Amino acid sequence: AGGGMAGSAARLLVAALLGALPAAAERELRFRPPAEAPVRLFTEPELARYDGQQEGQPIYLAVKGVVFDVTSGKEFYGKGAPYNALVGKDSTRGVAKMSLDPADLTHDITGLTEEELKSLDDIFNNVYKAKYPIVGYTSRRILNEDGSPNLDFKPEDQPHFNIKDEF
Repeated sequence: AGGGMAGSAARLLVAALLGALPAAAERELRFRPPAEAPVRLFTEPELARYDGQQEGQPIYLAVKGVVFDVTSGKEFYGKGAPYNALVGKDSTRGVAKMSLDPADLTHDITGLTEEELKSLDDIFNNVYKAKYPIVGYTSRRILNEDGSPNLDFKPEDQPHFNIKDEF
């Protein structure tokens, strides 16, 4: 085995470093995205793959063009769960209207009332942004209609984000 000593020394160092972290610090590290996390762009077919039908696959839901990983809420969003209809797509309108009607499971917010728009913002900030990690954005949010980059795009910040333990 070439360089056996160096290899095992490196493994020991890694083990020592990992062992030195208390569990809470390790959790901190795991959930803190890198300062400049690359922005992942989701097309509709890509997002559709995360619809909760595959056991062991993450479950994603987009609201206002922001893609959240809602896997930790799989009793709500998983296969056969009450809000499964919302996942794998941008369901902004459905969230605003608190509707699971297939016609409302769209990004389109045309014609929503003041009240529905306020409700949308409340749920977006106090449920999704507070509870679920952002994994990317829909192409509609990042790109213009013609496919060129939207220069006004700004990633959402999650300053008050904390993984709430549901269990």
